[in-house]
Amino acid sequence: MKKKLLIFSLAYFPSHVSGAEAAIKEITERTSDEYEFHLITHLFDKSAPRVEQFEKVTVYRVGFGGAYLSKILFVPLAALKARSLHQKLEFTGMWAMMTYMLFPLVIARLLGVRIPYLFTLQDGDPYDKVFNRWFIKPFAPLLDYGIKHARIIQVISEYLGTWPALRGYMGETVMVRNGANPKNFDQYYSDQELEEVKVTLGKKAGDIYLFIAARLVYQKGIDNIIKALPDLPEHVHFLCAGGGPDDAMLKELAAELQVAHRVTFLGPVERVDVPKYRNTIVSDIFVHPSRSEGLGNSVLSAMAARLPVVVTQVGGFKDFVFDAVKDPEQNPTAWAVEPDNPQQIVEAVKDILAHPDQVKKVTDNARALMETEYHWDAVAAKMKKEVFAKL
Repeated sequence: MKKKLLIFSLAYFPSHVSGAEAAIKEITERTSDEYEFHLITHLFDKSAPRVEQFEKVTVYRVGFGGAYLSKILFVPLAALKARSLHQKLEFTGMWAMMTYMLFPLVIARLLGVRIPYLFTLQDGDPYDKVFNRWFIKPFAPLLDYGIKHARIIQVISEYLGTWPALRGYMGETVMVRNGANPKNFDQYYSDQELEEVKVTLGKKAGDIYLFIAARLVYQKGIDNIIKALPDLPEHVHFLCAGGGPDDAMLKELAAELQVAHRVTFLGPVERVDVPKYRNTIVSDIFVHPSRSEGLGNSVLSAMAARLPVVVTQVGGFKDFVFDAVKDPEQNPTAWAVEPDNPQQIVEAVKDILAHPDQVKKVTDNARALMETEYHWDAVAAKMKKEVFAKL
C-alpha cells in the first residue's frame, strides 16, 4: 500500500512555475510507485478547478483568487484543508516546500495533524530577507517551531545547508540537489524548429546571443547584462525570457544605454518552452549574474544543454560553478564573475568568443557534472531513499 504525503506549495502547475514547483513535479513523477502525493496550493486564477489531478499529484486549490488578502488567508485556509484531508485520507507525512510553507504546516499541526514532516529549503532570497523583514519577524517563532520539529530537512545547496542550525534545528539535514531540465539533456526540438526560432528572433549569421531565463527581479542582476552590452561588439545581442516587476526598469535601461535594438524581451515563457531558446542552435552564451541564489536551476539546465555559462558564485552557485582561475583545484565548468560587475561579464564573453577550444573543455566538464548528481533520476532516487523513507 502506498504511503500518502501531503505537500504545501504556494504555487504549482500548470502556471506560476519556478524551480521549487519543477522539483516537486520531477520528484513525484519518479517516486509515485511507492508514494501517493496530494498538494495544497493557492488559487491564483478563479477559473482554475478547486481539485485537479495533475500528472502524479492531486492538487487542491484554496483561497479567493490572486488578491493580496487571499494570499494571506491562504495560510489558515491551507491548514484547515490539511486537517480535513487528513481526516479522510490519513497521510503518512507532510512536506513543506520552501520556508513560508511552514506557516500552514505548523498551524495544521496545532490543529491536530500530528504526523512527521519534511521541510525543503529551496529559497532563492538571502537569509535576512527570508527571516528578518519587518512583517515576517513577528511570526518568526512559528517558522522556528516548524524548523525545530521537522523530522528531516532537505537542502539543495551547501549555502542553504547552513540555515537550519541558525534557527535552532538539531535534527538531520540531507543534501539533495535539484536537477536540470530534462529537455536540456537531449535536443528536444528538431533542427528545423530551432532554425525557425532563429528566424522569428531575427538572428542573422554571425550574431551572438546572450541568454537568460529568470524572473525580472533585483536579485537576478539582469541589469548588469544590459550594462555590459555597450562594451561588447555590435553583433552581440541579449535575449531575456521572463517576467517580473523589473520589466519596465530594464527596458528603460536598455533605451538609456542605446542598446534597446540589441535586446529582446520575450516576456514570461512556460518552463516547457524555455529549452527552445536555451540551446546551442539559438543561443550562444548563458549569462546569470545573480546577487543571491539558493541553487539556480536555470544554470544547471544551461550546463546540461552544453552552453557556456557566465555566472556569479553567490549562494548555491558555489556548489557547481568552478572557474579556471578562481578554482584551480576543480575542473572548470563556467566563467565566474563578481556580482554587480558588468565589465567582468564583458571580459568573460570576449574570452568565450576568442577561445572555442577552451569552451569545449569547460562545457564538457559541466555536462558531465549534470549527468551525475544533477540528473532528476538520481535526485528522485536519493529523495526516496534518504528523505521520504524517514517519514
